[in-house]
Amino acid sequence: MGDDNQLYPTPQAYKICVSGAADTAHCGEGTEEKARALGAAIAAAGAILIDGATTGFPFFASQGAKEAGGRVIGFSPAASRRQHVHTYRLPTAWHDLIIYTGFGYSGRDILLTQSSDAVIVGCGRIGTFHEFTTAFEDHKPIGVLQGPWATDDIIKEIIAKARGENVAVVFDADPQALVAKVEKLIHVHRAQGKRETEDQTIAEIRDLGDQ
Repeated sequence: MGDDNQLYPTPQAYKICVSGAADTAHCGEGTEEKARALGAAIAAAGAILIDGATTGFPFFASQGAKEAGGRVIGFSPAASRRQHVHTYRLPTAWHDLIIYTGFGYSGRDILLTQSSDAVIVGCGRIGTFHEFTTAFEDHKPIGVLQGPWATDDIIKEIIAKARGENVAVVFDADPQALVAKVEKLIHVHRAQGKRETEDQTIAEIRDLGDQ
């Protein structure tokens, strides 16, 4: 076996999943602009935006990322482009690549979060909470974008009442600041193997959450 420099010659770009409502009518004023700003911030950070190849909040975030020169990969619930467009009636715009999973919405959600280095949650309902809880259970770094919606308050309640502890969740109302926090979380998690103890990693993550 070669050393790490031979196996991993250059660091890969972070992959950040954006999770949110496919219908943002209930999300409140300014949701579209906030989602686009989030996508632009992810692009500016040099990360790849990953989404569910759907409408609404993730779609606006993808638009913001592409308009800022970023890269976007979508994970579709459909098995083909034809099914994606004609059966699920989902868009293909603002994506560099769409992966047609064929696993429906719930199966797509798992592949989506598993393929990401971190998940950022915006305004959402049941599908968004499914993606959040999947990422939470897998101890993924998670950012929660605060806004005129109830999603962030519900997530705080879930965390407070959940068994066990996942401290890798940060909150912010500013998209750019949230992406910066999430980047730090990813860096801490990637470096975890170099820490002497897991407690040291947890302490660093808690410090980020308090900022």
